[in-house]
Amino acid sequence: MGAPKVLVLGGGIGGVEAAFALCHKCFDVELISDRDYLYIYPISIWIPTHEYEWEDVTLPLEEIAKVNGFKLTIGKVERISTAEKRVYLEDGTVKDYDYLVIALGGTKVKHKGSENFLSICGRPEESLKLREKIDQLIERGGGIIAAGFGGNPKDPCGVRGGPAFEFVFNLDCYFKKKGIRDKFELHFFAPMPKPGVRLGEKNAERAYRMLDKLGIKRHFGKKIKEFKPDGVLFEDDSFLRTDLTMFIPATDGHPVFKNSDLPLNEAGFVKIEPTCAVVGTNETVWAIGDSAAFEGPQWKAKQGHIAEVMGRIVARNLENKVKGDPKREEYIHHLHILCLMDMGPCWMSGALVYRDDKRSIMLPLPFVGHTLKKIWGWYYKASKLKKVPRIPGFDAP
Repeated sequence: MGAPKVLVLGGGIGGVEAAFALCHKCFDVELISDRDYLYIYPISIWIPTHEYEWEDVTLPLEEIAKVNGFKLTIGKVERISTAEKRVYLEDGTVKDYDYLVIALGGTKVKHKGSENFLSICGRPEESLKLREKIDQLIERGGGIIAAGFGGNPKDPCGVRGGPAFEFVFNLDCYFKKKGIRDKFELHFFAPMPKPGVRLGEKNAERAYRMLDKLGIKRHFGKKIKEFKPDGVLFEDDSFLRTDLTMFIPATDGHPVFKNSDLPLNEAGFVKIEPTCAVVGTNETVWAIGDSAAFEGPQWKAKQGHIAEVMGRIVARNLENKVKGDPKREEYIHHLHILCLMDMGPCWMSGALVYRDDKRSIMLPLPFVGHTLKKIWGWYYKASKLKKVPRIPGFDAP
């Protein structure tokens, strides 16, 4: 009898880590992704400022699969049937499985006028469009750029505030190095009164002070009514005029889930046990990262390193299940926030942010923070291709 067949859905940070960990446990692993590359979102913030090119933030999935020993199918999932233990793809292909790991991520909360903003955490190609728009404004002689992020009241942990801060900090540094900072107005907006507060009250206040110090104007606590071609209209009918708007919507449940027989929470995320097993599936289906409905402390947030931790937990729990060992590991004990917030190649350059139940820390990293994040990016790519040994705790930030 051969090794149990595990399908992993999703070629992002969590899905790739789950496939790697399951291969290490000697399962027969196949990863299904609608893209033929892994896009490394944490370092894509440098594409708009010309520090990195497309190939610097991507890895071919075929190469990762070959090195790590799993099969790869490029295709788009249409429907999951846990009753049949089958996954249906849009091209008509049907995949059977013994066990299934869902790492498809999510979709974005819909906003009126979403065609009028670009996102650093949206479709990968949007990073290139952001760079093109910034280049056009530089050529024009200046302009008004606003960066912001939103929330999801039905599931608040799917926010992406850190990259919005990083985007605007890097722009400030980029324009200063070019000697054109005085030609640009930079703004930061968010509908919540205290954006970033899940990092800890003091850490959030430090980020606000940095915005003020750099002359980046704040617009907090106003719900967004509509994105217009020339700016952002807020609920109180005040208007922030912009030449370019970068906005990161919160995460919502993936549309594939609504077309499947999965248990979902109010926001459309897959309900899981503390072990990452999907509720009611007798540990045949597992969900990780942005696909899963998280439990835990109020400040919890979905981050890449948590998706990786969950992928490794699934591999260990699944190995124990197959062996008949009742021992299970739970993801909740691993919940924390960890972020190397990059501010560009300037003197401040970055800060290490950490939050758990006991403490919240922001450690300034003058001069070296930017370099450390670049080293992490190199390590992440090299380790996924097994060119360097894996270092525990040094995975996705």
